[in-house]
Amino acid sequence: MAAAVTLAQGGAVPTVYEAAQTLGGRARRTVLDGITLDNGQHILIGAYRETLRVLGEIGIDPDVALLRMPLALEIAGRFRLRAPRLPAPLHVAAGLLCARGLAFADRLKIVRFMRAMRACGYRLAEDVPIPELLAAHRQLGAPTELLWEPLCVAALNTPLAAASAQVFLNVLRDSLGADRAASDLLLPRTDLSALLPEPAARHVEAHGGCVLFGRRVDALSPAADGLEIGGETYSAAILACAPQHAARLLEASGLLPETRTILQRLTFEPIYTCYLQYAANVALPHPMLGLGEGLLQWAFDRGALGGPRGLIAAVVSARGEHEELLHGAFAETAHRELARVVPNLPAPTWSRVIAERRATFSCVPRLTRPDNATGVAGLFLAGDYTASDYPATLEGAVRSGVAAARLALAGPHAPT
Repeated sequence: MAAAVTLAQGGAVPTVYEAAQTLGGRARRTVLDGITLDNGQHILIGAYRETLRVLGEIGIDPDVALLRMPLALEIAGRFRLRAPRLPAPLHVAAGLLCARGLAFADRLKIVRFMRAMRACGYRLAEDVPIPELLAAHRQLGAPTELLWEPLCVAALNTPLAAASAQVFLNVLRDSLGADRAASDLLLPRTDLSALLPEPAARHVEAHGGCVLFGRRVDALSPAADGLEIGGETYSAAILACAPQHAARLLEASGLLPETRTILQRLTFEPIYTCYLQYAANVALPHPMLGLGEGLLQWAFDRGALGGPRGLIAAVVSARGEHEELLHGAFAETAHRELARVVPNLPAPTWSRVIAERRATFSCVPRLTRPDNATGVAGLFLAGDYTASDYPATLEGAVRSGVAAARLALAGPHAPT
């Protein structure tokens, strides 16, 4: 949808083919038992500048649609970090030095690590797994357990032991290492389809474009004047779907064998979100709360974010033993762990587990990712998996869509 908005603003008249009936892909609205939920709980940060820009251009006020909070990381009963409203980089340094749950010596180590990364421009001579980088800077132990591992899994959705240190540093550069607002947490006050994709569709339609629902594209083929899709010829096409679907479509079209090989080599990580509906007076101590020492990693109070009061979203990112649990057992475990941080928590009246098994690609070191440009005239790729500094995030998807659209608009024949 970011690609379609960019095309429309560039003077093209885009047609969006959407296989589903709901916009958003792996970040979309779903309705279960009459309750509007998301297929996974996602957050944004202030560093997501392209996402915030696109929101503004399609008429969405980020200050209304998103709850903005200064950087606050809290693992219930174990760790607390809050960045004060000071100029960068003092806000991060002060937050780290005053963090609770870490020995002062460990806090100093973390500050020195951030200074060392800033000094090298957040660039490594060679990408390595994150533990190798952390060990070299004396970050193992409590700093890794309470800070770096939760941040890694939240940002890269990849287990720490396997995750790319360079991509992690890219995220630190643009968040903790940038201006104060860049590290703010932005929690959606609405469902993910209503946040960006649906307003984007209205924007595209207002500029003469159209969105076709329930229209799966099974193949595309080069034509004399561009690319043929569904019996129509377009001057350019942006393939904006998940990498496994892109690989199948390219194979069916007999195009880009090398790109297909790159896509087929990607591995994936899940995100499990367990929704538990409690009585309306139940609330978390904070809208977003970390939960250590157990199955759950994060919990979100949907009632504090414009959703039903008493609705809690409990999240486990990346692969792990939780994938072997039946959904009922997962929900029971989630309730027990929430009861540790919410006094007198009653039994939930309703629960559902949503398992997005291919939520993101595994962000491992030295991963080959395809470019937006393909080598086929008029054909471009867009998605959070394309080559960029970022892992698979909402911002990565938006940046890729905008980049692909700008390449299409700059081509020898502007798309129509």
